[in-house]
Amino acid sequence: MRRLLPFLCAPLLFGAELTNIAQLTSGGENAEAYWSPDGKRLVFQSTRGQSKCDQIYIMNADGSNQHMVSTGQGRTTCGYFLPDGKHIIYGSTHAAAPGCPPDADRSKGYVWAVYPGYDLFIANDDGTNPKRMTTTNGYDAEATVNFKTKKIIYTSLESGDLDLWTMNLDGSKKTQITKTYGYDGGAVFSRDGKKIVYRAGHPTTPETKQKYADLIKENLTSPMKMELFVADADGRNSKQITNFGCASFAPTFTPDGKQILFSSNKHNCDGRKFELYLINIDGSGLQQVTNYDGFTSFPEFSPDGKKLVFVTDWKAAARYEFNIFTADWK
Repeated sequence: MRRLLPFLCAPLLFGAELTNIAQLTSGGENAEAYWSPDGKRLVFQSTRGQSKCDQIYIMNADGSNQHMVSTGQGRTTCGYFLPDGKHIIYGSTHAAAPGCPPDADRSKGYVWAVYPGYDLFIANDDGTNPKRMTTTNGYDAEATVNFKTKKIIYTSLESGDLDLWTMNLDGSKKTQITKTYGYDGGAVFSRDGKKIVYRAGHPTTPETKQKYADLIKENLTSPMKMELFVADADGRNSKQITNFGCASFAPTFTPDGKQILFSSNKHNCDGRKFELYLINIDGSGLQQVTNYDGFTSFPEFSPDGKKLVFVTDWKAAARYEFNIFTADWK
């Protein structure tokens, strides 16, 4: 699967911040790639080959040695390295059933499935010895880890609503940190572990609250009206930093913790074309980073802050193909 291609014309599409762009995957649906603590590897999810739904893979930072590290059963999401670089955490439905759960019912509109069979698992980085970390009868997924504080943050339906929770690496001290009615998810810590940024869709009218509740009963949620929030690591002092009325997601802190890089369709709220944007953590100073007019998302800075990994359908050879790229970050 290795395909490493530098594109000299890339800055015309991806902005002056990104140079020396390299394509790491080729073919299939590849997404959510995240760095190991030493910056030498990436963990990501992919639907490829004979797999009918996402499994977790690891590859070297140059795209070589791509190999599956999840069980090959169920559907997986959101792999992330632990601070020791020797273990990973990911969400999987394999304990509930070995097959792929059905796709979301799109007769309900553009919706995401929040499968009740999702639980969090920690495994060795070769995939061996997966250990179940959650046992909630409902969705537990979207985990990320702070390498400094050794805290895990994730989204759970344990409270009856889709809220953010934290826990220790051994699964102890599970704590609910958001309680506003609606979806809270896709959270990441700042590097110092003092702040979090996350996406949220909080219905405010009787009609939107009822729609949200009806979708949750069917294990669904709608992602097309999501804003970004910054809060303290314990969920306090939450502040909304976008107000586009569109879909903003996949936020990540810049290495200095002063800005958020994220993906949004703010230029076309009802469309599925997403660009990368930068914004200060107080919501000021918005600037567009990419101008591809396609799908670009899931950015994360390397541990040394010099590189960015992201996902895009740029140069895709087939519909629904998404590939993982890296670039130098100025």
